[in-house]
Amino acid sequence: MIEHLLPAGAFSRAAYGTELDQAPLHPEETAAVDRAVPKRRHEYAAGRACARAALARLGIPPGPLLRDAHRGAPLWPAGVVGSITHCDGYRAAAVARSTDILTLGIDAEPHDRLPDGVLDAILATDAERAALAELALHAPDIHWDRLFFSAKETVYKAWYPYHHRFLSFQEAELLFTAGPDGTEPGTPAGAAGGGAADAGAPGGQARAVTGLGGYTARVLLPGPLLADGVGPEVFTGRWIVRDGLLATAIAVPAKDGGAPAT
Repeated sequence: MIEHLLPAGAFSRAAYGTELDQAPLHPEETAAVDRAVPKRRHEYAAGRACARAALARLGIPPGPLLRDAHRGAPLWPAGVVGSITHCDGYRAAAVARSTDILTLGIDAEPHDRLPDGVLDAILATDAERAALAELALHAPDIHWDRLFFSAKETVYKAWYPYHHRFLSFQEAELLFTAGPDGTEPGTPAGAAGGGAADAGAPGGQARAVTGLGGYTARVLLPGPLLADGVGPEVFTGRWIVRDGLLATAIAVPAKDGGAPAT
C-alpha cells in the first residue's frame, strides 16, 4: 500500500497482519523493548524487519536500527533517510539515499473515525476545520479526521530530522488537495486511473481502493521548512485509503542535493 505513495528513489517493505511480528532483533534492539508489552515488541520487530528489507534494496547490509534518545525516531545509516510506521494489521518502512530524497515521513492507520475530542486537539487553523467539513460532505465514505491525523504525523516525521525537536499538531496547517489526475480529493482510485493490485496484500490479491489524493502542509514556525537553502517552502504528500486501512507519505526530492542536518 505505502509503495503507491512513494517517488522513484524510495524503497519500501510492508507486512500485513502478524507477518514478521516474530522477526529476530539485534541485541541492542531487544534491549530497547525488553520491558514493553508483547504488542509493542511485535510492532517493533516487524517494523525493524521491514526497514532492513527496504535497506537491502539500497545495498545496505542488515544491522541494528537504534532509536533517537530524545524522541525515539529511528537512527538510519549515514547517507540514508527513512521512516517506519505500524498500526493494527499493517507495518511498513520506507528508505532512500539522501542524495535522492531529502526527507521521508510515512504513517498508516486503521480507516476508522478518531475518538471523540481528538480532532479538536489537532486542528491548527479555521481553514483546516472548514476544509474537513466540506470534504466530509463531498466524500462521506472516507474518515477524513483519521486521514488528517495520519497526514499530520508524516509532517512531524519529515520535519524532525532537520530540527530535532517536537513539532505539535497545532504548529502545521494541513490541507487536502486534488487527486493525482486533478480529480477532487477522495475520488476512488479506479475512477482516477489507479486501482493497481497491492503485491504486499495477503495472498497477492488486489485490494479495493476507497480513495486517493494529495495534501500540503505549511509549518507555522519562523525559519526554513528544513534548512537554509535546502528543501521547499511547504511539504506535499500523498494518501491512499484501501481495504480498511489508510496510509500517508511525504517524500521531498533532493533536486539540489543536500542531507539532513546533524
